[in-house]
Amino acid sequence: MKRSIIILGVGLLSVFGLTAFIVKDDPFTELLKKLEEFTRKYPQEKVHLHLDKPYYAIGDDIWFKAYVIDSRTSEPTNISKVLYVELINEQDSLKTQLKLPMQSGITWGDFKLPDSLSEGNYRIRAYTQWMRNAGPQFFFDKTIKIGNSWANKVFTSTAYEFSMEKEVEKVIGIVQFTNKEGQPYVNNEVNYEVQLNSQRLSRGRAFTDKNGQLRIPILNTQPNIYKSGEIIAILTLPDKQKVTKTIPLRATSAKVDVQFFPESGHLIQGLPCKIGIKAINANGRGEDVSGAILDDEGTEIMDFQTTYLGMGNLYLNPMPNKTYRAKIKFKDGSEKLFGLPKIENSGYVLSINNIDTGKVGIKVLTSDDLINKGELKLLAQKDGIVYFTAKIPVSKQLITASIPKAGLPSGIITLTLFNTENIPVAERILFVNNEADKIAIEVQNLKKNYLKRGNVSLDLLATNGGKSVQGSFSVAITNSLAVSPDPENESNILTSLLLTSDLKGYVEKPNHYFLSDDAKTATDLDNLLLTQGWRKIDWIAVNNAQPLVISYQPEKELQISGTLTTNSGKPLPGGKVSLFSNSAGFFAADTLTDANGRFNFNDMQFSDSTKFVVQGRTAKNKKDVQLKLDIIRPQLITANKNTGDITVNVNQELKNYLQKSNDYFDELTRKGLLSRTIMLKGVEIIGKKNPAPNSSNLNGAGNADAVITAKDLEHAFSISQYLQSRIPGINIRNGRAFSMRANGGAMQIILDGIKMESDFTLDEIIVQDIESVEVLKSIGNTAIYGSAGSSGILVFTTKRGGSGSYNTYAPGIITYSPKGYPILRQFYSPKYDSKPDPKPDLRTTVYWNPHLVSNKEGKANINLFNTDQSGTYRVVIEGIDAMGNLARKTFTYQVN
Repeated sequence: MKRSIIILGVGLLSVFGLTAFIVKDDPFTELLKKLEEFTRKYPQEKVHLHLDKPYYAIGDDIWFKAYVIDSRTSEPTNISKVLYVELINEQDSLKTQLKLPMQSGITWGDFKLPDSLSEGNYRIRAYTQWMRNAGPQFFFDKTIKIGNSWANKVFTSTAYEFSMEKEVEKVIGIVQFTNKEGQPYVNNEVNYEVQLNSQRLSRGRAFTDKNGQLRIPILNTQPNIYKSGEIIAILTLPDKQKVTKTIPLRATSAKVDVQFFPESGHLIQGLPCKIGIKAINANGRGEDVSGAILDDEGTEIMDFQTTYLGMGNLYLNPMPNKTYRAKIKFKDGSEKLFGLPKIENSGYVLSINNIDTGKVGIKVLTSDDLINKGELKLLAQKDGIVYFTAKIPVSKQLITASIPKAGLPSGIITLTLFNTENIPVAERILFVNNEADKIAIEVQNLKKNYLKRGNVSLDLLATNGGKSVQGSFSVAITNSLAVSPDPENESNILTSLLLTSDLKGYVEKPNHYFLSDDAKTATDLDNLLLTQGWRKIDWIAVNNAQPLVISYQPEKELQISGTLTTNSGKPLPGGKVSLFSNSAGFFAADTLTDANGRFNFNDMQFSDSTKFVVQGRTAKNKKDVQLKLDIIRPQLITANKNTGDITVNVNQELKNYLQKSNDYFDELTRKGLLSRTIMLKGVEIIGKKNPAPNSSNLNGAGNADAVITAKDLEHAFSISQYLQSRIPGINIRNGRAFSMRANGGAMQIILDGIKMESDFTLDEIIVQDIESVEVLKSIGNTAIYGSAGSSGILVFTTKRGGSGSYNTYAPGIITYSPKGYPILRQFYSPKYDSKPDPKPDLRTTVYWNPHLVSNKEGKANINLFNTDQSGTYRVVIEGIDAMGNLARKTFTYQVN
């Protein structure tokens, strides 16, 4: 899909008075050069995640494949080599984060959903460090429903009643509590709290009625501040166990907001203009309305109505000295007046017609006072890459043109109109879906019907323009009886990389615009762009060559880097820095600092929870130095932008899927492949507190001849002084400990799991940073360490501080637990021809393969065995090739 800059000549246009140009030293040509430089210097990345299912249950795995592209070329990115994928709960709290290595813009992984999680509306968010410079609006951010039946005792179903009294929004939340069989919890105590925008609004205590229902009153006295929130309800079961449920309160009213968007940014008197309409209810979803346009005398000019998800358009020719309003009629019969945008006396209107499948029609309208006042310039670009430029001599009020779509890439194209001073005066975005940059997938050997547990072997042929394609594809197969598809609401590789990644805010039902190519769908898509388009390029910054603030560099690998300085902060060139780890076998590395005191251990490979000790010395081996590691601060979790995808009654909506998944999880539990948390009923267990939490003692935390705690050390001057006077059988000489029962050697020091060098002394550890010291002297406690324990061992565990990942406990020494790569798991796919298994096969995801690679002939094979369940099996294939051409294919087969 990589394309060079194209300057379309007059022969490609049906234009009167429109000419293509490249003029040396022309100011507009200089602007284009600055745009090219800006785009080269500040490229952007886009991410798509292909998920195996549209929703999940507690106990499931979320399997995913990530596709990351460079927006300049649409090819798989080489800017970043590391991707972050996060699972975020309904309270915008991070539950799990994966840090994944990428090769040629692709990677894959999975999230396990343990029963410690609750049901709700979760988000999956993905980004690179480089993407953080542009802001979270560019991240992949998808809301998914996760239900809970298998590990759940209390189910809720909630409805809301809305009313309004003066400026107060009144809500009644009607919550029903039932068990798994649907039987109500009658006369059970409920303690509840209502929160709006994370602020407590009210709290109360009540009892459920004979239907298990509870009515919770909510008053929002500040509707301009508080928009949504949640009800936190704690139900006390008959056995006194308390179960907490968090119920979304998506809005405190049923109001619908209506907005109007002039096609290219402005309403100009005397110039007819298309106006986009968007009506959104308080839940964030589009709601269709009808209405009429009134002038300032109350005369009805025209009627209109929205046509899809609250979106539509109308044409208005604003008259001089007039103002206009829209009288909107809602579905409940009520009406409300909304003002239209202000009418300007002078300006331009840029209008397009994108319904034709072969070309884009363009109209430029100019107000009378600007005719014959110099040339305009028209620019078409996508992600900073220019595809069309032309000068427009404004000799009359209307100029028309057409651009063939064959020369444009798939995705959102931005048309910008510049005045004589090269200032943008009108802008319009349009969508192109060009089959030339798609991968066609042909399925071979597909039968209409297969048997339960029958073998399915399919051959795929990938081509582009009739030529075979080598690409990487991901394949997900589900049974539609268990996983009901919702085609319009699917996000996929086309919706993510071609549409939503270039639109700010929430896009409802994104795949609707890709399901057909008829005029109605094209009109719906154009209405979306009319009402949700936004300026992606700051032309003032480009023209002024204004540098962007780059806070995050592209991440290429795992590394540990930092600076070595004196205590006064002066860099130490030629200093010695050592890196140790015992987390997965002994690891040690050494390096020297550069002229600025910088050091870097790069090209590393380590897993999560790996613990390192970083030790610094001067060139003369002096220990009194300061180490500062480069720590990337975590990405903030912003509020969920996809408010329209939030569901109040998740378990109820996923009822059918939860029933199917329950049986599957029960079977996994019987096989020992899944465990359930056992909740004790009303039993309080009081045990002896472990004196050495977080210890790395191989005998087990606290299993030692003596344990010294932080409380013991509260008044200690040094650890050597404390050991000498308090622990019998130990002598301290020159800051090192010797056991009188041992062979005369110094006791081995293990610090946060790391064996320290022989010259390391006790008092290099700051006593206030110690959480515990475990003294191992007897053969029973030292034997597990082999020869290293022959002289005894001192196991030190330091305090973890706030984050637990970075701890300075002595001058020149740091313990560090950076985020590493997870151990990837493989999707289990049985082979019944070689390993028969009589146990039930109730998989809800029948097959998942994140990396199916086609050969030079464009061929690949899918081979699997069906489950024990009949139904219509749905196959979803997505993929990409080295040129950035995208693939998306869905089909079904029947299992009897």
